[in-house]
Amino acid sequence: MNKQFIKKSDTFRKKAALIMIITLFFSAVGGCTSKEEESMQNTLVYGSTDYTAINPALFEHGEINSLLFLGLTAHDADNNVVPAAAESWSYDKNDISYHFKLREGLTFHDGELLTSSDVKFTVESIMNPDNNSENASNFEDVKSVDIIDDYNLVIKLKAPNVAILDYLTIGILPEHLLSGEPLSDNEFNQSPVGAGPYMMTSWDFGQSITLESFDDFYLGSPKIERIIFKIVDDSDARALQLKSGEIDLAQVAPKSMNIFEGNDGYTVYKMDTSDYRGIMYNFNSDFFAKHRELPSILSYAIDRQAIVDSVLLGNGEAAYSPLQKTEFNNPDMKKPEYDPDMAVKLLQENGWVRGEDGYFYKDNEQLAFEINNGQADQVRTDMSNICAQYFQTIGVNATVKIVAETDWEKQDAYLIGWGSPFDPDDHTYKVFGTGKGANYSYYSNEKIDDILKSARETDDKPQRIKLYNEFQDEFAADPPYTLIAYIDSIYVDKNNINGLTENTLLGHHGVCIFWNIYDWEIQQIN
Repeated sequence: MNKQFIKKSDTFRKKAALIMIITLFFSAVGGCTSKEEESMQNTLVYGSTDYTAINPALFEHGEINSLLFLGLTAHDADNNVVPAAAESWSYDKNDISYHFKLREGLTFHDGELLTSSDVKFTVESIMNPDNNSENASNFEDVKSVDIIDDYNLVIKLKAPNVAILDYLTIGILPEHLLSGEPLSDNEFNQSPVGAGPYMMTSWDFGQSITLESFDDFYLGSPKIERIIFKIVDDSDARALQLKSGEIDLAQVAPKSMNIFEGNDGYTVYKMDTSDYRGIMYNFNSDFFAKHRELPSILSYAIDRQAIVDSVLLGNGEAAYSPLQKTEFNNPDMKKPEYDPDMAVKLLQENGWVRGEDGYFYKDNEQLAFEINNGQADQVRTDMSNICAQYFQTIGVNATVKIVAETDWEKQDAYLIGWGSPFDPDDHTYKVFGTGKGANYSYYSNEKIDDILKSARETDDKPQRIKLYNEFQDEFAADPPYTLIAYIDSIYVDKNNINGLTENTLLGHHGVCIFWNIYDWEIQQIN
């Protein structure tokens, strides 16, 4: 064979091979870029408040919990209890016990099976006083959690608690990662592992939390591949980042709503909530422990509707009862309507005397206190400032203070937010019961304790309504809070999210909005 031909052939083959390598390289790069772009198109960036720890057994709120964890039960669009990790259950009224049958084959994000022992570990961790769980009061009626086998267990109660199925929506913890370890300062709280529709892949503290879809979720792999909780504490900043396209979905303040309403690029959701705001008085402080009469008097000094109109721009309603958005609301309860003259009259009847400076005094002590506010919630700050102005008008030296950390034991007052769209026991028993897990006001009223205990122990609905009516009457007579308003949750997205249920009644901090996150889809906008 001609050597020159051989040489040319070798050269041709080398050039052809080089061209093939280059072609394959650019094809691969192009494929990766396309894949990456496709993945980013299926990413939801959510404007979130900050987290320092995530553990549903310890901390009761956190929108992210419903994405990472799976409970025995869950709530549907109407906030009814439905099966989740438990495929079924039965109740033995004589034995006051629930028998749960778990779904077989459920796994945590690390691949380990979820079994009855994980449920037992979770409930007992909540009940363990060493863990100081905010949810302990919800489970104080639990007598024992007895394992029958890997997929069957019995929860026995000391006394009936009709809200227990609601409370068992709480996320199940993996025993194999936490057994024998303290929960409060465990590294698990910064790298949680659950069995929910999403698993955490990274946490850039103070910046973002990245979640990826969990393909083995029992309802199927979620349709949105990645969700980034971008930390944007300030509501004004969230609105700006929605406008700039940095985030896709966020809850915004009412004053920011006009930026997006009528704009074809956005959808504005005005969602009804049971989320109330009010001034929480601290009866552990020297001032309010000594002057227990003040909360009921001060409740007449607030023009609630004016606050709804000016701060919420009409997106809410005046609040008088913590159960105002439920069928257990007492329409006949005493409502301290705006009446500053009545407030002044009651102060005088209780021994307060107006001084030369215009403020009231009693036993040489000025009627003065601070309303504390957490940072980055302008709605609460605006409400506090207006309430302080109302108080000043009647001779109360009230001021507002923004605090980085809340000292629940020593502060005078706090602009609080609670609310539950679920069973009326939720956020009443543990918030107003003496010594309960979320009673940050150190409120104690034996009559309310007895009413709330009786109300959680009966499944007779008319009787429960009667008891909660009594609770609201006593709440009005001896209020721990001056309730101000129920607020609508205003969410905005880039007009490309399908699946959000606009008519679901939300709880505080947007609780329930992600109830069906696994079914959400991102619509590609060309």
